[in-house]
Amino acid sequence: MTNLEDLPLRPDLAGQLPYGAPQIDVPIRLNVNENNHGIPEAVALRIVERIAEAALTLNRYPDRECMKLREMLANFLGEGLVAEQIWAANGSNEVLQQFFQAFGGPQAQALSFDPTYSMYPNIARNTLTEYVSVNREVEFVLTPDFVRSEISKHQPDIVILCGPNNPTGTALSLETIEAAYESFEGMLLIDEAYQEFAEGPSALRLLQGRPRLVVSRTMSKAFAFAGARVGYMAADQAVVDAMRIVRLPYHLSALTQAAAMAALETSHELLKNVEQIKHQRDRIIRQVQTLGLKPYASEANFVLIAGFKDSKLVFEQLLEKGIIVRDVGISGCLRITAGTEAETDKLLGELALLLD
Repeated sequence: MTNLEDLPLRPDLAGQLPYGAPQIDVPIRLNVNENNHGIPEAVALRIVERIAEAALTLNRYPDRECMKLREMLANFLGEGLVAEQIWAANGSNEVLQQFFQAFGGPQAQALSFDPTYSMYPNIARNTLTEYVSVNREVEFVLTPDFVRSEISKHQPDIVILCGPNNPTGTALSLETIEAAYESFEGMLLIDEAYQEFAEGPSALRLLQGRPRLVVSRTMSKAFAFAGARVGYMAADQAVVDAMRIVRLPYHLSALTQAAAMAALETSHELLKNVEQIKHQRDRIIRQVQTLGLKPYASEANFVLIAGFKDSKLVFEQLLEKGIIVRDVGISGCLRITAGTEAETDKLLGELALLLD
């Protein structure tokens, strides 16, 4: 059998590994920031109805422009947005990849602030875009002055900011976004994958009059729709037209579009659990402090916790107890998704025993 090393692989991919967190079948999965509350039965039935309707015409290609879905997404987001300002794809990762295909490339440079979502450098690599990372400030925050200084220094073609930030949960202020936008002439993308869990306002309110600003979202987290793979973005119509140039034809299947429209129709049901998730997140923050650990402030559906003498050992010990969390590669830290109340009970109980 041929080995990968025997193939004429692109030289810059040699030695690279596929992205992905461990997929281990354990009772409590708190490692990939899923919504552990699941899909309510009434919502599931509406999804089935929508998919059944779509199945009758699967002999035809889907609407390659996804206009009905984009219109529903615009209505969901509000802020005066219209369908022509919305783009949708197979998860926000595909949105980001199409964005880099349109505005990145061999002559371009992208910049972000570490630690942040680890797919950014991967997407930059795949699109032959140079990637520059700048370390965040103390406590992982980003201030307007710091962001302005670093962007002005590098003058990249793309800046991507994650807010709330993954894996730290750190909030991103509108003032920082404005400072970033004013600091260069390139494209600024704000990744709001966790915005539904945040207390602060969305960057959506800054779109008017800023044609180089893009706001991406996902249905994987708050909507409990990770398995459906639906991401979307809001921007000036010209940016959407750029995405249409690089997208593959019929990239979003009729079944995916149908499921997403059903989720939007029942969004009031799907988003009911957001407050419960935030409650469990804040509960984790409070309780782990009593165990001598240091949780970072979070406006996402997870908590980054520092203070483990041996985080890899704690990871393995929790796994033995049927709980998987995430080692994000930050020394002494583990990232833990806020699950259900029962899952939080089990997590905190096992942590207390391990650290006693």
